[in-house]
Amino acid sequence: MRRAAAVLGLMLALGGPALAQRVADPAAPAPAQTPAAAGGIVVLDTDRLFSESLFGQRLAADLQAQTEALVEENRRIEAELTAEEQDLTRRRPSMTPEAFRAEAEAFDARGQEIRRARDATERALQQEAASGREIFLAAAGPALGQVMLERGASIILDRRAVFLSTSAVDVTDAALAAVDAAIGNGATLSADPEPAEPADP
Repeated sequence: MRRAAAVLGLMLALGGPALAQRVADPAAPAPAQTPAAAGGIVVLDTDRLFSESLFGQRLAADLQAQTEALVEENRRIEAELTAEEQDLTRRRPSMTPEAFRAEAEAFDARGQEIRRARDATERALQQEAASGREIFLAAAGPALGQVMLERGASIILDRRAVFLSTSAVDVTDAALAAVDAAIGNGATLSADPEPAEPADP
């Protein structure tokens, strides 16, 4: 019932003023307007906004390059450790038990330290991805606010939280253009952008 009312409100918002003008003056063209939001609500696909934006594409490329470098480094370290283990095994018959135990323990300690360092690097990459998205959404706020106001809306809903809607209330394409124009690829953005209020319509 609320959905039907919202759709009806959208129809009236889009058709009412223009229809009245055409009845009063059939020769007068209807003014060009940005589609109004149904019930003051617009819908945004935040995943697509992030992944298809210049910012999101730059961050994805950076993370991909770092991940590939990490994988290559892991392979190199693994090869080195394998070679060291094989050398220790080869020399074991000629070593005293004490000497072998000392080298084996040192080898195990080094392997554990390397694994901890690798795990820390992987966590840092995951954190960079998460913080990058937060920085993007914070920096995109003013541009998204302007898109919202231009549609006559007061609320933006994440598409993931919407069960059903029409394409008329989806502002993802407009948001992408506005955000790219406002912040570009975000290479110069700080980790804590200053919040800004959207401009009055």
